[in-house]
Amino acid sequence: MSDTILVVKHPLWHEITLNRADKLNSFNEEMHLALRAALEAARDEGARAVLLTGAGRGFCAGQDLGDRDPSKMDGPPDLGETVRRFYAPLVNLIRSLEFPVICAVNGVAAGAGANLALACDMVLASDKAKFIQSFSKVGLIPDTGGSFHLPRLLGEARAKGLAFTAQPMSGQQAEDWGLIWKCVEDAQLMDEARALAEQLASGPTLGLSLTKAAIQAAAVNTLEEQLELEAGYMKRCGESHDYAEGVSAFLQKRAPEFKGK
Repeated sequence: MSDTILVVKHPLWHEITLNRADKLNSFNEEMHLALRAALEAARDEGARAVLLTGAGRGFCAGQDLGDRDPSKMDGPPDLGETVRRFYAPLVNLIRSLEFPVICAVNGVAAGAGANLALACDMVLASDKAKFIQSFSKVGLIPDTGGSFHLPRLLGEARAKGLAFTAQPMSGQQAEDWGLIWKCVEDAQLMDEARALAEQLASGPTLGLSLTKAAIQAAAVNTLEEQLELEAGYMKRCGESHDYAEGVSAFLQKRAPEFKGK
């Protein structure tokens, strides 16, 4: 496996670290492919959660612009093809994984790095973290799902303000505005993120995966469609081992042992 990604496999979950610290973990093609492979391996190997973070002093500075420098190319780069080949498949993969994907933002998250974090299911950020929609600084638009997630999380006014100005947002402000789940002290970030990954991976992950799918579907469904989707998913949950185990554990006043089935 490429050394641009580090993977630690815990019994129930995988920890994946972006590992180009000297480049603030900015994306080149090698890291794109390695991250996608690591996420697919987590899925195929039966992981029940993933924790994504970055090495060094930052989470991810987005695209490595050295790889897309027009002055070093025969013509302008096809950035649309870059989105189609790399960023869109990555976001779609994260959103489709049938388990929680937690992101621990340990420093700067800029451009595609910020929006990669927002594609994850739960985001914890260090109180030293910065989220920056840096695209306008180089004449681009928010990609990696940014134009989708920002207005849904923050509303149109704040989404446009952040995208137009590239104003840095602290981890605390991101929590206060509802952009992320929680901001924590830098020294506690990874302990809390790993504890959350262990908690979710040990939980009723069939129900969690369907909760993830239901909440994501609400962005495009009508109320009637969403109610019918809820009925179908509740039928599946009600027939599961985890529901029977959860009810039994509740009635017997003991801790449940969920299997994700």
